[in-house]
Amino acid sequence: MSGGAPAALWPDRLRLGEGIRAVDGRIVLVDILTGRLLTGCPADRTAPLTRLARLDEPLGAVAPVHGRPGHWIAAAGTGICLLTPDGPPQWLARPEEGAASAMRMNDATADPQGRFWAGSMAYDAVEGAGSLYRVGHDGTVDRVLDGLTVPNGPAFTADGGAMYLADSAKGVIRLYPVDPDSGLPGAPDTFAVFDRGSPDGMAVDAEGGLWTAVWGTGTVHRLRADGTPDRQIRLPAAQPAGLCLDGDTLYVTSARHGLTAPGPLDGAVFSVRVDVPGLPTAAYRQGSSV
Repeated sequence: MSGGAPAALWPDRLRLGEGIRAVDGRIVLVDILTGRLLTGCPADRTAPLTRLARLDEPLGAVAPVHGRPGHWIAAAGTGICLLTPDGPPQWLARPEEGAASAMRMNDATADPQGRFWAGSMAYDAVEGAGSLYRVGHDGTVDRVLDGLTVPNGPAFTADGGAMYLADSAKGVIRLYPVDPDSGLPGAPDTFAVFDRGSPDGMAVDAEGGLWTAVWGTGTVHRLRADGTPDRQIRLPAAQPAGLCLDGDTLYVTSARHGLTAPGPLDGAVFSVRVDVPGLPTAAYRQGSSV
């Protein structure tokens, strides 16, 4: 299922690398707690990552805006904003502002229908304090799930009819049916439970397999579409966090945050060849649907 050992890309060591995506021939990712949106060229492993944007608050993940190069929709701070090449963030909503617990946005992605989905969590991971938000084509931000602790993902099947969502603190990945027209998730099934480590970032491949980074174990797992374990890839970093597929290459971020004695590759970004290619990165479609 994979070829060769994972290789570290770029000299950067990130505090909390997440939200990695393949966009227009480049890799885009965030360093959440430093509020940085970064990009790198896979062909040049020696140059440092380039900063695209920096916010004065945590930046959980972004998706490109369809038809608007250099524009991003972002899960950041206590809400959702649009990032442009010039000018300040344009906030669509800050639904977690003033919550009972201090909150921040976490992982996020666009679905094949062009909507944007973003999870929130308490800084101290208060049980059940987090939610999942969906941003419609008109920019309306709606809470569609609550009672989550540390939501990660989501990741969508190729047709957008099902959504994988991890609650990392619970060690579980759930599979939700999603109505492709209304964008409403239905009642979930438990897809996978991890006795060791925490499922974090996820990606679906062309065969419907689900890849997930398992925080705290130094591994990435592939699960078949029926939930049965398929393969594992071991990384020289304790806390793999986000991942994406670009063709037949799997990219994985990691984190130094929380480690008392981080190793030389903790916080690095890795690449490894796989046999099944990934799905194209979905974009947020502002003002229009697919």
